[in-house]
Amino acid sequence: MPATTNAAPQTSATVTPSAARRPATVTHHGVTLTDNYAWLRADNWQEVMREPSKLDPAIRAYLEAENAHTQSALAATEPLQSKLFAEMKARLKEDDSTVPSPDGPFEYYSSYVKGGQYPELRRRPRGGAEDTVVLDGNAEAKGKPYWHLGGTTHSPDHKLLAYAVDDKGSELYTIRIRDIASGRDLPDEIPDTRGGVVWANDARTFFYVRVDDNHRPLFVYRHTIGTPLADDVLVHAEADIGFYVGVTQTQSSKYILIDVHDHQSNEIYLIDADAPTETPRMIAARVHGHEYGIEHNGDHLVIMTNSGGAIDFRICTAPVVAPGMGNWIEIVPHKPGRLILEAVVFKDHMARLEREDSLPRIVVTRMSDGAEHQIAFDEEAYSLGMAAGYEFDTTSLRFTYSSMTTPAEVYDYDMETRARVLRKRQEVPSGHTPADYVTRRLYAPAPDGETVPVTILYKKGTPLDGSAPLFLYGYGAYGISIPASFSTTRFSLVDRGMIFAIAHIRGGKDKGYRWYTDGKLEKKPNTFTDFIAAGEHLVAERFTSKGRIVANGGSAGGMLMGVVANMAPDLFLGIIADVPFVDVLNTMLDKDLPLTPPEWPEWGNPIENPAEFAIIRSYSPYENVEAKPYPHIFAYGGLTDPRVTYWEPAKWIARLRELNTSDKLVLLKTNMEAGHGGASGRFESLKELAVDYAFALLIAGKLDADTGRVAAS
Repeated sequence: MPATTNAAPQTSATVTPSAARRPATVTHHGVTLTDNYAWLRADNWQEVMREPSKLDPAIRAYLEAENAHTQSALAATEPLQSKLFAEMKARLKEDDSTVPSPDGPFEYYSSYVKGGQYPELRRRPRGGAEDTVVLDGNAEAKGKPYWHLGGTTHSPDHKLLAYAVDDKGSELYTIRIRDIASGRDLPDEIPDTRGGVVWANDARTFFYVRVDDNHRPLFVYRHTIGTPLADDVLVHAEADIGFYVGVTQTQSSKYILIDVHDHQSNEIYLIDADAPTETPRMIAARVHGHEYGIEHNGDHLVIMTNSGGAIDFRICTAPVVAPGMGNWIEIVPHKPGRLILEAVVFKDHMARLEREDSLPRIVVTRMSDGAEHQIAFDEEAYSLGMAAGYEFDTTSLRFTYSSMTTPAEVYDYDMETRARVLRKRQEVPSGHTPADYVTRRLYAPAPDGETVPVTILYKKGTPLDGSAPLFLYGYGAYGISIPASFSTTRFSLVDRGMIFAIAHIRGGKDKGYRWYTDGKLEKKPNTFTDFIAAGEHLVAERFTSKGRIVANGGSAGGMLMGVVANMAPDLFLGIIADVPFVDVLNTMLDKDLPLTPPEWPEWGNPIENPAEFAIIRSYSPYENVEAKPYPHIFAYGGLTDPRVTYWEPAKWIARLRELNTSDKLVLLKTNMEAGHGGASGRFESLKELAVDYAFALLIAGKLDADTGRVAAS
């Protein structure tokens, strides 16, 4: 087994930044908190989201000094970064395209051109070959340091395209309307939106969501093409800042849905898409803990609901004319442990995606008689997803299958005949042989007796004697499950002798809805102990050894990284925390930040509840940094990030520098031109990932610091 030490890898000489300590104190529930680095939070953060140049010069200078330090510290990896980027780019089919999705007389799809960073939206006559470029992302993004395409929706008459663009990374999207025939934009332009558009059936009216000054999506508006923005009609204003609003549509296109929700409750309003000016009708008022979704079929609504104790959801129907909960009739009963994730209703069939025993499957139901059959696969771990498409009167369902070793396969499936047609298999231009790799599913024992699923990927021939370094990814929040899907980028680690693993920890829904509730609020510590248990099990099973694990997570998964760095620093060789939510307590105490009120059901409300204050304080990464040796740490932030504000990783790194007693690397990189998602172009995002991977390989001893060569596996 390669020797490991506490010393940092040899890097270029650099001056390590040191943030000034300016103590700020606040008292909550009789506890006084002192924050030496609160000054890194810009008082004008709302303005900075829209105009990054408005950032306080002292804060900018500190972030830029950290960036310079990181660049210097990782200078020895620059040849490797270039090599990694070239490898990952070579695995992408540069002129790739999606499978066309039919809608009436046309088929719509997106494609890339060689060398292009952004997609082109295209359409062609149904069954035809000659296509038209509806929107050229590369042309639109030219000359812009950041450009992200949000929602794109063509009008029902196929004459107009509504599209939304964010050009700062702040997730403030401007909606524009393009005349498809001429290729020119209409005068209609709507700033500060969430980016999605839902058309009414008249093809002249659409609905969208606007945010408030604190970046919260609270308002649903109706716009008519050709009218001034000032004439837009406010359809719904949400008074409770703990709830957000969204606008969607049933698969039938008959109804527009306004969904008001937090992380555990919602209520839905119905608007007839043929009568867009009518007053929205509420289906069921919000009740704490009740979640439901709406589809439509004929004279009935189809409702996926967790009411009646159905923690893993059941499906009901109700008459459109009387949709209240008293009229809900069950058609798919609740089965504990079988989580219904999604249900899409077509004219004659319903398709639902569900997960049981950590594996997904699709179940198809004939609406006329309730007959069911399922679509599943035999691999030990795999990913399965549905794509409903645009059409309602169809027997065709599109789904995508992949695994850690199997590239994505797109199928069109006839729900009546059960015929399956492969429409596309993901190409890996530089070559990929699935038989050269192994995917396995393990179950790690957690401290409370639960078993945590862990998916691993490695190259055949990799020694399984504890000597291999291991890259362990985790998330564990909001009920989001990380699929065991194919990714071309991971092979740059696996081909160099690292083992790649995903810990499917509590806070996600991998083992049903209870897997989520067992990883939130007062049970949040289960998320962290699950991740540590996964790492310890991989050590016990000799896939790696203690101190040879590089852990990675982003956003809420970045909070996980901060916690496990505090709880079990000697288990890890390094921590890579992307846009990490590490200042949890201070953020949850600040009700003016964009996401704080809707996040209270997930983490707790430390302002009102002393017990929840104590729980968050017990694990919040920033507060729990202490004087002890930490593993290598690399944090990444985005200046215009509205979800995890830039000062969270900045403050965390400053505090680690102050208290860390090891001489391992502690690095911060802030993207000064992007937000939560990092760089916007497909190649620029690969360059960012190459830095993460180069850091992992550097600390794992896979790099000769003098030449930049990668050591043999």
